[in-house]
Order: sequence, then structure tokens, then C-alpha cells
Amino acid sequence: MKIKKLYILLFIGLIASSQIAQGQKIKLSADNLEANKVYMSLEKLQGKHVVKVIKDSTVLEADEPTFVKIKDIVFKDGVIEVKVLSKLNQRARPTDRGFIGLAFRINEDLSKFECIYIRPTNGRSDDQIRRNHSTQYFSYPDYKFSRLRKESPELYESYADMGLNEWIKIKIEVKGSQAKLYLNDGQQPSLVVNDLKMGANASGAMGLFVDVGTEGYFRDLKITEK
Repeated sequence: MKIKKLYILLFIGLIASSQIAQGQKIKLSADNLEANKVYMSLEKLQGKHVVKVIKDSTVLEADEPTFVKIKDIVFKDGVIEVKVLSKLNQRARPTDRGFIGLAFRINEDLSKFECIYIRPTNGRSDDQIRRNHSTQYFSYPDYKFSRLRKESPELYESYADMGLNEWIKIKIEVKGSQAKLYLNDGQQPSLVVNDLKMGANASGAMGLFVDVGTEGYFRDLKITEK
């Protein structure tokens, strides 16, 4: 009898492990989303249910906690996947790039988080320097892109092919102090960060991130924890 119970427990454990390994699809609804310094709405785009996110126009600085927080999720290590589409809104300036991405390991009072985002207008620019700034990592509040670019040029950003007004699949693999960004099911990462500034043991919430000038859309969010 004890052996039979053990087999049952092992079977249940294997099922649970399989579900975690395959990833959990997160339903994006009003019940589990919390806007922070952004305007948020649930809409339909190209026949798909999406979350529309626009940065609050009163937030003037870049790389701020301008995201929609996903409630009841604590993430440390694993894989985050989401599809994003970026447009320039009516307030966009010539220097705006369609900034859109993911914040992760957000602490409880939203005063610290890691973030990787993309700049879709740069991906196909004729200016090679702009192309080299297509992806970006930063860590709020102490390591914004401007400081990282000044102190460690080219280390926390890279080139990747992408464009405005098209769906782009973002996948971020996080393990300890390392994060890898994959785009559109690419086999090799577009960006590798080996020293996440919050450290290897940080954990926290996740957020759908946008910055100035962006009309951002998110769908098909999936998390695989490890």
C-alpha cells in the first residue's frame, strides 16, 4: 500500500514538474494587471486580445518604472516570453525609438528592477551607430542606459533586426546574474548580460515596459520558472 502511494505521489510530482518546465501562459486581464506611471487598456488588435500601454506624459525622464505590473507573480530564474508590437504615438519626438520590453525582478515598492527593452526604429536604420543600439539592458535606479553607455560602451546594447508596427517575439532567459535576450525564435541570443546589477539572488514581480513616444501592445505572455 505504501509503495502504491509513493508511485502516485511521484506521478503527481512528474506532472507538476512537466507543467512548470513547459511554461505557464499568463492571462492578461484587468484582474491581474496594475498600471504604474502608464496608461493601460485592454483592446483587440489584428484580431488578437492585447494590452495597450502608453507612458504617462508627465514622466519626463527615461528608464523609469513605467510598466504594467503583473500581479501575484514572484520571478527569480527562468524564461519569460511575450509578443510585442510598437508604434510611435502622436507625442513622439524625432529621437523616440518605439521603446518596448520587459521589466523583471521588480521589488515590492517598485524602487528597483531589471529591464531589457528594444528600439524597433533602430533595427533597420541606415545609421550604423543607431543600429548598434537596437537592444538595451538597464537596472533601475542606479544603472540607466545613459550611465551604462558612458561607462561601458557597447556592453549592454546590441544590434538586432526588427521594425515598428510588426509583432516581435521577446524571450528573456534569466539565471542568477545572467540574462539572455532572444528575438523571433532566434537560436542565438541578441544580447547577453553577465552581471545583472541587482545580483544573482534578486527576485520580484514582472512588468510590461514602455518608454517615451511608444504606443505598445503586448500578448501571449508565458513564464517558465526554474
